[in-house]
Amino acid sequence: MTYQTSSPDRAQRAGNATNSEFAALILRVTMGVLFLAHAWLKLVIFTPAGTVGFFESLGFPGFLAYLVIAAELLGGIALILGVWTRWVSLALVPVLLGSIYAPHGAAGFFFSNEGGGWEFPAFWAIALIVQALLGNGAYALRRPRS
Repeated sequence: MTYQTSSPDRAQRAGNATNSEFAALILRVTMGVLFLAHAWLKLVIFTPAGTVGFFESLGFPGFLAYLVIAAELLGGIALILGVWTRWVSLALVPVLLGSIYAPHGAAGFFFSNEGGGWEFPAFWAIALIVQALLGNGAYALRRPRS
């Protein structure tokens, strides 16, 4: 006689969400909050004018600073809410690749280097690609079509 204390699905499900859907949720919300924090930093601490000046000092056109701020702000909100997660994740990858190119690329790999290396932006870009592969996850406002 065998006793089954729980079904195999029960260990992987809470409600209707699987572990991978919860993993996608945690990754999505965490990255969304980080993007909002970076937008806030550019808006409140550095100010938009200061951010424009910094972008220009790196050789980028000043208007690109406003596009990055908007991408971080709107992308962060979309990720937190779970709206167009795959597309938003892929759209934010160039922001991180740009931060690797300048200013972090010249500082070396380790983020603890003076000027901050490119290890964190590279990891974040890879996490965005993983998020795009995973999709919305649990508790997203925009559920995928069945």
